[in-house]
Amino acid sequence: RAAIEALAALLKSKSNSRQAVSRGYLGGLLRLYQDWHHNDISNNYIYIRRGLLLCLKHITNIQLGRETFLGSQGMKILFTSVQDCLSCKNLDPIINTATQILRKCYPKEYLPVKTVRSSYFFPLPGNAKAESPCEASEGKWLKSDYESDGEEDLDNEDVESKEEDYDLETDVNKLRSRPMLDRPEEELGQYEAMCPELSHNFQELESESEEEKSLEERTESFPSTSSHVIPSATSVKHPNYRWRNRSVTETGPDPGEQDFKVPLQSWTKKEKCRWDQTGEKRGTADADPCEEECPARSHVLTLRPLPNDAAWYKKMFYPQCEASVNSSPGERLENSDFVANLLEKHQDDIPFHSPCFYMAKAKGVKSIPDYKDLALPDFWGHQPPPHSKPTLERSYGVQRNKVLDDIRRLLEPREVIGRTVFDLDEPSHSSPGAPGCLTFFSKFECGNLRKAIQVREFEYDLILNADVNSNQHHQWFYFEVRDMKLAVSYRFNIINCEKFNSQFNYGMQPVMYSVKEALQGRPHWLRAGHDICYYKNHYYCNALAGEGVRGKFYYTLTFSIKFPHKDDVCYLAYHYPYTYSTMMSHLDILEQTRNPKKVYWRQQTLCQTLGGNGCPLLTITAMPESKKRDDLEQFYSRPYVFLMARVHPGESNASWVMKGTLEFLVSTDPIADLLRKCFIFKIVPMLNPDGVINGNHRCSLSGDDLNRQWSAPSSQLHPTIYHAKGLLYYLRSLGRAPLVFCDYHGHSQKKNVFLYGCSIKETLWQAGCMVDTAVITEDVGYRTLPKILDKVAPAFVMNSCSFLVEKSRESTARVVVWKEMGVLRSYTMESTYCSCSHGLYKVSKTFK
Repeated sequence: RAAIEALAALLKSKSNSRQAVSRGYLGGLLRLYQDWHHNDISNNYIYIRRGLLLCLKHITNIQLGRETFLGSQGMKILFTSVQDCLSCKNLDPIINTATQILRKCYPKEYLPVKTVRSSYFFPLPGNAKAESPCEASEGKWLKSDYESDGEEDLDNEDVESKEEDYDLETDVNKLRSRPMLDRPEEELGQYEAMCPELSHNFQELESESEEEKSLEERTESFPSTSSHVIPSATSVKHPNYRWRNRSVTETGPDPGEQDFKVPLQSWTKKEKCRWDQTGEKRGTADADPCEEECPARSHVLTLRPLPNDAAWYKKMFYPQCEASVNSSPGERLENSDFVANLLEKHQDDIPFHSPCFYMAKAKGVKSIPDYKDLALPDFWGHQPPPHSKPTLERSYGVQRNKVLDDIRRLLEPREVIGRTVFDLDEPSHSSPGAPGCLTFFSKFECGNLRKAIQVREFEYDLILNADVNSNQHHQWFYFEVRDMKLAVSYRFNIINCEKFNSQFNYGMQPVMYSVKEALQGRPHWLRAGHDICYYKNHYYCNALAGEGVRGKFYYTLTFSIKFPHKDDVCYLAYHYPYTYSTMMSHLDILEQTRNPKKVYWRQQTLCQTLGGNGCPLLTITAMPESKKRDDLEQFYSRPYVFLMARVHPGESNASWVMKGTLEFLVSTDPIADLLRKCFIFKIVPMLNPDGVINGNHRCSLSGDDLNRQWSAPSSQLHPTIYHAKGLLYYLRSLGRAPLVFCDYHGHSQKKNVFLYGCSIKETLWQAGCMVDTAVITEDVGYRTLPKILDKVAPAFVMNSCSFLVEKSRESTARVVVWKEMGVLRSYTMESTYCSCSHGLYKVSKTFK
């Protein structure tokens, strides 16, 4: 044993390892290990066997050693020995070391796709080119560009603290607030129309509210003319460009935002099934240029076919009919009478959701693939799960077993089917190749699945699509699967993930929506899956082809699911989906259900996105108590609170937090009423509509991370950032910079809810710099809001907050608004994807 341990120590040297390989020692070590493995029946010499494996481990750290190991049948020898050891837990030291060697020596290969670039391409305006985000540097991929959320750090806390300290900004001049403009001052005048609350004459509005108008009358009274010119990529080219000084409250909202208004109280079953009308009138006066470029804004959408189960279909929709159903469920969806029948099943018990509203908004969405299908979960809606569920307990050895299954593919290739059953790049492959095969689909709003390969009868490798005009950011997934068998465990391997670690290793599960369950009165997105783990695999990026970062490896998210019904239609997603159409229909419903005598609500369009979709801007506050001068002055002088969400499309949890924020702000809760009376809320609920619509994880259609563009946004490439920043500039020019600015994000690796803020002193102290408190003064008010949240919000954890300013974050919204606008309380709010570790929502869980 001592001799073997000494040899292992010597082989840590790469030069010694090369000599050992060149002299043929590797084959001898393998034979020696086999001999000890076969003869140590009583397992009395575990450490000798492990010492031999350590020798092999060190030798295979060099390329020559790995090649020789493969040529000596080392994979088969170690794999066979590991299988013999799995039944004995005492042999874990041998199993773990052998598995490490097997993973390291597994031959590397490219992803089974023609190119790692996105299947979708969007031509950029002007001379701009879609450049690879990888071109800057390899290190950038490792740290800053590949964060799944606004300000996320690596999971390893030791590495995190070292890199964070190195990244801290120590130049006091760069940390100081320096109000500045990144555009001509005269251009700010266009944002006057976005602040109608500062100039509105409330006499007219109050006289209207005194009349007992029904919601239907108020809805029908909206004129069809546009309230203002919506900024687009072309509308800011001319320096003399001005917005017309017309109040939104005088002319009504944009027709594009109000093209489907149905009073909630007037809904009937007949009205609910009129989703397929295409004769909606739209105003032509003052039409937006983007509208003229695409006259066919409203297009026909169809629901995805229902489960192809005739017996279930007949029972659900024709329970009194004795005759058999001849036509397939999918064919019946083309008939509006059937859709009316389908909507009869909707129980109207999903708060703030209407299938009709959703369909109307979805018809106006512009996407690169030109979506023709609606996913039923988004159309139908969902209720919260009926009961709370603990995070998944991870079974002992699950990752090791999955890795060994992958290695079995290499050693026993005849067991691998290798059939492509879905492919965005090759639509002809998008149908199953044999009976009993699952059917996949993802071409609907927010959907992301590029390719599905059947590996074994009940196992599929899945490949996600990169962000548009990009070759990376694979994390978000949302797809449909059908034609499953009952009581069968299907394994799904998403093989091109990029994060170094994931909450899927710590109890998180994907979410699943069953159409059969939904139509039977149980419309729920539920956490589902078992044997879940996340690990580095043997696929890597083809850097030689200029497609990615050299040496970039991928990770596998693997999970198994038993579907609740045979021949069901189920949807699987990374997190609870929240689409652009969901948001737009939600805003319509909120506007019509609020109390107009108490809640001041204005919905405008901040700008048009690159893809031609409107980016909504909301203003919420309390109506003035009366027309008296003091009450009106109090109304006009209220401080602003500026909220934003969903700059990163894959962070759907940020939209759910924003949804709750909006519903609370317009509610009758006394605290909400007090907040409205004290503040004016300017809200951009979805800052990256195009990314959300097209299933991106992090970027916009330009291929850029929009939360890294705040320092110098382009009016053409980053219009939502450009105009959001312009509106903030305008408020500052009036002396009305926001009291609080908060950008909602999601965090894929940390638990709970917490804030990132900005502090000069804390940054310098953390970096080990001397701080002269007489020279550097700072208002500690930036800590007030986090402390309040720590007391009143069960999911919030003050200890997770950070107020450090890093160099790599200098162009994020939080830092730019703090530095350039002088907003002391400028935050990024991070929400976990999976559970809380503190407070009321704490989830207790142990790993086996």
